[in-house]
Amino acid sequence: MIEQIKQIIDNLNGYGFSVLVLVLGVLEFSFGLYKKRWNKNEKWVDIACFTIPKLIVKPLVAYYSLLVLPAILPGFKNVFNWVPFFWGCAIIAVADDLTQYWYHRLHHQVPWLWRFHRTHHSASYMGMAMASRQNIIYTIFFSQTYLTAALVYLGLGIPALVVKGIKGTITTLAHSSIPWDKPFYQYKILHPLAWVLERTISTPATHHAHHAATTDDGVGYYKGNFGNMFFWWDIIFGTAHISRQYPKAYGISHYEGDQWYAQLAWPLFKSKVPGSELAADGPIVRDDVPLQPYQLYRPEAAAEPETEQVDTAFQLQPVKA
Repeated sequence: MIEQIKQIIDNLNGYGFSVLVLVLGVLEFSFGLYKKRWNKNEKWVDIACFTIPKLIVKPLVAYYSLLVLPAILPGFKNVFNWVPFFWGCAIIAVADDLTQYWYHRLHHQVPWLWRFHRTHHSASYMGMAMASRQNIIYTIFFSQTYLTAALVYLGLGIPALVVKGIKGTITTLAHSSIPWDKPFYQYKILHPLAWVLERTISTPATHHAHHAATTDDGVGYYKGNFGNMFFWWDIIFGTAHISRQYPKAYGISHYEGDQWYAQLAWPLFKSKVPGSELAADGPIVRDDVPLQPYQLYRPEAAAEPETEQVDTAFQLQPVKA
């Protein structure tokens, strides 16, 4: 029975998740939600970040699971087999997502870590195309990946597969450009459910705010909303901002269109754009460039030079949860 359940879950994580991503991607393109923002360079960034890390990270995690863990934890394989399925899922969900919350948050708040995460925020659009957009070093050192692998080695394999499927679905839907949560805010009868939903999991409204190009409009909040599967970490640790609205512009206000290889593998490869954070002589953190009103509707124009500069991306603002 256990093996049958495992097989079903494996299929859902593989084919089911792939079908979900494909369907959402087709819908996004069909409705023109990328609005000419997916130019040649951005396509290469998204495709490279989606494919290349999979060829490196999966063998690395397999090596860690099959050789490293037995060496450092001899005799502990499947020691947690006795844990009931439900509690196993709870342990995996909390351990994995809480670890990722802090990993993610530190890459926003510690300046020298920012450039490893910057690639995920450089896209001026939200959707399936950019959901896996990450620097490869940021991905390789995903702390929650190795913690979850250790818990699988200790006997929580099936709960880990279940949580992986649930978390993958939630984070995928949160990055989607389809505002599936909007009806919860539009209809008064659904407001109590919306209140619970937006404080429990990441939704398009809360996660899109994290990818906003500015915080000046009261909607964008890239200085918080760090939760991946669970939004309650932001509630607990005071980094939540809930507005039930969607940003008009996404990405980095001073994005210069760095080459795909620099965004994929900085600092192994440097950007050729002068003054970029990813350039050889670039700043660790560049000050934000305030967006003009017309740029809120033309995110691709956000990279145009401005004379005035304001606060950095690493100063948290008051929480508005």
